[in-house]
Amino acid sequence: MRLVQLSGPSGRRVAVVHETENATPQLCLLADCASVYDLASECVSTGLPFQAAVEKRETSDFLDYDPIYRGLSKWRLLPSADMPSAPTRCLVSGTGLTHQASAKNRDAMHAGTQAVTDSTRMYLSGVEGGKPAAGKEGISPEWFYKGTGDILRAHGEALEVPSFAEDGGEEPEIAGVYIIDKQGKPRRIGFTIGNEFSDHVFERKNYLYLASSKLRSCAIGPELVIDAAFDLIPGEVSVERDNAVLWSSPIQTGESHMCHSLTNIEHHHFKFDGHRRPGDLHIHFYGADAFSFGAGVMLQDGDIMQVRFDGFGRPLRNPLRRVPVSTKTVTVSPL
Repeated sequence: MRLVQLSGPSGRRVAVVHETENATPQLCLLADCASVYDLASECVSTGLPFQAAVEKRETSDFLDYDPIYRGLSKWRLLPSADMPSAPTRCLVSGTGLTHQASAKNRDAMHAGTQAVTDSTRMYLSGVEGGKPAAGKEGISPEWFYKGTGDILRAHGEALEVPSFAEDGGEEPEIAGVYIIDKQGKPRRIGFTIGNEFSDHVFERKNYLYLASSKLRSCAIGPELVIDAAFDLIPGEVSVERDNAVLWSSPIQTGESHMCHSLTNIEHHHFKFDGHRRPGDLHIHFYGADAFSFGAGVMLQDGDIMQVRFDGFGRPLRNPLRRVPVSTKTVTVSPL
């Protein structure tokens, strides 16, 4: 089951993707449902399984998917999950160095700084202890903070390189979407395609800049997948410039391609009390397998970044937009 969030003539809506061979792709609108978060919150309160709650709300109102996906409709796609009533209660974060290619790319950024980089050590620790036996705690992966729900962008929306940033580059990943129930237990709603997006040029200066290089907008969607397996997920990432493909690469993710199990990633994210506040929403990225910066590509204003994973719906496409450079500094005044 795949869902989208929409905004249009009748306000915000959630819809189920109906896409079969030899039929016009359509979106079935759900009744009395303005967001995935609202529906998940109701499931937390009633105990009704999420998929059953979706099926219960399906209507006979359908929209043609193609014009909406292409941006040619009064309806527009929203991020596949968000918390519209309180975006600051949505935590966006991620786990890095989960894929070998990511470790190699990170290692190359800091080549010459040390015989064996901390990035390599972190990845190898995951190889050794990132997939513990059931009920056991594995090694902690790298963790980073992206921001609150305000930074989420939808399919088709621009990912911005701020005026103070040195660069911006795609990071094609799968992200998990979670809600915390009333007892403080994390509940996974589903998975979605993501472009985690960060400033690799800034990070390359010193790997201790990683934390602030991640404080950028990011994109998820267009679809939220409810019942997907997370084993081996092939896909492709590409960059288009002037209506032509500038660069592309096959990518893979999923547990069989990662040095950490999903269970271990989730444990180490949610072990913190502050990450289990009832009612909060979490968007957590699981790591990337390849990105254009690692291949020496520097993105320009107007480039289109595309991320696709098999079984996760339509590709996520976002243009890059550079905010004009400004020398204005932020000043603080006494209260």
